[in-house]
Formats: sequence, structure tokens, C-alpha cells
Amino acid sequence: MVCELSPSPLPGPDRTAAARAHQVRFLTYNVRRCYGLDGRYAPERIAEVIAESGADVVALQELDMHRLRSGNVDQAGVIAAMLRMNYHFHPALRVVEESYGDAILTALPMRLVKAGALPALRTHRMLEPRGALWVEIQIAHTAVQVFNTHFGLIPQECVIQAEALLSPGWLGSLAPKAPAVLLGDFNSHALTRAYKRLAARLRDAHAVASPRPSPTFPSRWPLLRIDHVFAHGDIEVVSARPLRTQIARVASDHLPLLVDLKLPNAQIADIPDLGSALASLSEDER
Repeated sequence: MVCELSPSPLPGPDRTAAARAHQVRFLTYNVRRCYGLDGRYAPERIAEVIAESGADVVALQELDMHRLRSGNVDQAGVIAAMLRMNYHFHPALRVVEESYGDAILTALPMRLVKAGALPALRTHRMLEPRGALWVEIQIAHTAVQVFNTHFGLIPQECVIQAEALLSPGWLGSLAPKAPAVLLGDFNSHALTRAYKRLAARLRDAHAVASPRPSPTFPSRWPLLRIDHVFAHGDIEVVSARPLRTQIARVASDHLPLLVDLKLPNAQIADIPDLGSALASLSEDER
């Protein structure tokens, strides 16, 4: 399958090194297998949304890899190539050679730390498997631990998955001041037990940045705030908001959530401008 992008430069915020001193922009986005609300299958549209956001680190959920229903495409690989980023993908679900799961993309130096399954309810054997992905990203002289996940749909399931992520096998292994970011679709709003477990140990960046954080789902008429970015350790929340552009409202059933975080003594430089990167792709790359 060939993905075509608009040849014109994509507008975006000023993300030059001078404007981004000490700040990193994170994005979490459930992309719904790259099928928009208009029924169009378009990985390139997801890439355009991400490029417009100016994000440095991207956590994506609901990605297909080599699945017949999506044209046998490695969606994480296609999107990362368009953005000129590297990526790690974790298949929460495998069906023979087909996979479905989550990914982390960035142009910054990155290494995989851990990828694995999250616990499921033993009383519900037909639930979709869930997982988490942990990478370490080097930002100047600071190593930031980044986690991406997609919780289940049943509240009790979300609770045991939150507890698993807070355990010593995952976030519980970090030193108190170690900078870390947990992103994802948690299927949990602020009144749920799962959210409260996470918020008791981590800082909800959206709630810190805004007294009335905005919902992210469904994208056309958002009612629920179930996509979150949590901060841990020596890291400061600068701003947070869903991206509500016209293209973002149709590209998926979730809105992407953008969070700017400030790292102590970290200076961001030499990160490619995503709009320029997309615009400069050759015809063959498109």
C-alpha cells in the first residue's frame, strides 16, 4: 500500500531549539488502526496530525502490523518513516503473523527497556490482551523513562493493570526523582479507581496544567477524559491540551493529547522540524 502525503509544508508551532529550551513535547494518541471517522484508511493522515502537533515523543495505541484488514502494513513503521523517526512497537495481540498493539516514536536517541503483557481478569477469558512498552530516551544529558499503554474496558481490569504498572516490574523500580512519563489510553476517567491509583503516585499533567482539563473522546464531540499523560520525578509540567484541529477531529475517534514538560538542565536541540521533514520527502518516499 502506498501512502501519499500533501507536498505542501505542514503548518505547526514554533519548535526551534531556542523556543524549546529545556522543554520536550509529548503526545499520546489512540489512532484507531488509522481508520478515520469518515471511513477512510489513512496512516498518512495520522502522520500529518502528529507533524502538526510538533511532538518530540509520540505514544500511539491501536496500531496494526501486517494485518489483512489494514492491507498488511506495518502502521508504526509507515508513520515513523513519514516523520523520520525511530520507533519501538509492542504487539499486545498476535494472530499468527498479524499483530496489534502500541508504539513509541521519536527522533531522539532511544533504547528499549521492556515490553510485556498486562494482567487480565481471569473471570473474563475473551477480553482483548493488553500490554505496555517502556523505552529510555536520551534528552541532552538526561535519561527519561517513557511508558506507553492501553488499558482494558472493564473497570476492575483497569485497576489491576494500573497496579501492575506501579509495581517494581515497571514504574515502581524507579528512584523517586527519576524523570519518567507514562502515556496512553487508560479507558479511565478521573473518578475511577484505576485513575485514582495512578494519580496518587504520579502527576496527571493535564490536571496540573489546567483547572478544568478537556475531554479527549470521542473526537468529534469529546465527553470523556480517558487519554492521560502522567509525570514522575524531577520533571515540570508546562502545558497540556488536546489537539482539536479539523483533521484531528476526523482522523481517529480519539483526540491526541499534547503535553509540554520541562526537564532540569536539559536543552533540546537538533530535533528535525516534522512539517519540513514531511514536505521534503521525495516522491518515492511518499
